[in-house]
Amino acid sequence: MPRPIRVLIADDQSLVRAGFRMLIDSEPDMEVVGEAGDGATAAELARGTRPDVVLMDIQMPGTDGLEGIRRIMADADLESVRILILTTFDDDAYAVEGINAGASGFLLKSTDPAQLLHGIRLVAGGEELLASGLTRRLIARFAAPPVAVDDTVFGALTAREREVVALVAQGLDNEQITRRLCISMATTKTHVSRALGKLDVRDRAQLVSLAYRHGLVRPPQAH
Repeated sequence: MPRPIRVLIADDQSLVRAGFRMLIDSEPDMEVVGEAGDGATAAELARGTRPDVVLMDIQMPGTDGLEGIRRIMADADLESVRILILTTFDDDAYAVEGINAGASGFLLKSTDPAQLLHGIRLVAGGEELLASGLTRRLIARFAAPPVAVDDTVFGALTAREREVVALVAQGLDNEQITRRLCISMATTKTHVSRALGKLDVRDRAQLVSLAYRHGLVRPPQAH
């Protein structure tokens, strides 16, 4: 039996942490390895417990979640740690900043428990969590891309890799990209993997952010 997914919970409200702990510890394939009330403590506990996933609140007193994310991402020994932002707000620019800092996606605290558990499993498995297009929508809203595509960023990509990255940023999953481009699933995964490596980003959430910030795709027009 594989070892359980190790989860660290960072939230300044003890009741919230207790609720998450009860939910996560009830799953046979997960365990909570620590709790933190601010970003600094979360980073310190991450070094000591080496979790697979950190559930990180953003707005915490003292050292906030953004700084906690930066500290974890800056530690080479924590390279494998994935961060899932939990926020109360569905239009929070700080959540986008957290993704830019290295988080793998985010969920609202009002998310259904089953969705939260599914999100933890996805992120632990190295996938991104862009729930219901929310992350993409906010990245598009706050990215403020330049007028032209920045070829200093995307110059190393092949034409096909650029196309695949643009489709990822527009919200398509691997299966949808495969159908759109009439290629095999293995080829799609190879293009995504190579793009991640060439652009030096950890996962698809950061790939989406990069695509908007550097002009490869345009945010939708506000209505």
